[in-house]
Amino acid sequence: MNYYELLFTVITTEDFQQDLLINTLGDIGFDTFEELEFGFKAYIPVDDFDQDKLNDALTIYQDMFTFSYEITLIPQKNWNEVWESNFEPIAIKDKIFVRATFHAPKPEFEYEIVIDPKMAFGTGHHQTTSMMLELMLENDFAGKKVLDMGCGTGILAIMASKLGVAEVMAIDYDPVCYDSTIENAQLNHIDNIKVLCGSKETIPNDLYDTILANINRNILLDQMQRYSEVLKPDGEIYLSGFYESPDLDIIMDEARKYGIKYIIHKKNSDWVAAKFIK
Repeated sequence: MNYYELLFTVITTEDFQQDLLINTLGDIGFDTFEELEFGFKAYIPVDDFDQDKLNDALTIYQDMFTFSYEITLIPQKNWNEVWESNFEPIAIKDKIFVRATFHAPKPEFEYEIVIDPKMAFGTGHHQTTSMMLELMLENDFAGKKVLDMGCGTGILAIMASKLGVAEVMAIDYDPVCYDSTIENAQLNHIDNIKVLCGSKETIPNDLYDTILANINRNILLDQMQRYSEVLKPDGEIYLSGFYESPDLDIIMDEARKYGIKYIIHKKNSDWVAAKFIK
């Protein structure tokens, strides 16, 4: 698969404005981002790129701050080299060490997650993923049955397994993410993750103790009813991929329709990860 790389140069005094721009690009198909000192890079499969849709999405920001972008085609054969060159290991709360296969292990960490950095979102570098991992550390997953929606690289499913869950159902609509989750589960010697390719219609008619969903606001709103149908009473939902304002209130209102109650949230650069209970 060939990708377009869009190199954005952003001039703004407010960090959240760049985050808003990244979030908007995520809504129209961009699936990987690399933040830079004066902007960021955004990647999208060539077949998913729509110049008119991009122009429409950017219009709202033209009077808010100054930005420009350049487009470069990245052939499939160069993609992994580009992505790997930008992948650095990270530590979360001095407990989780996320690294690639080409990084040295650090056995002093309680949990180590090995991610083969292809093009799937979810390496732990983005605030939404790291906050989800933090929330998971703070809660009990032992023996539970977990659903991970929009699993990306499988990082959250893998973390759930390391926290002692009984089993994980991991689902993503992107075939690259499907393959990536299977490969990364094997890299981490995890055998209790089942992976499906699809969206909410793919969710089995089972009941889950916990749902993990790090996607974006619009998809979360669309899938909320289905989450409620497969979540056990007193089950927990951990959601991320959206902003504190106005997204959190909108998601809370939608969740409330299905008996799902907001409990707490974390915030990092206006991004949010929240815990709910049915």
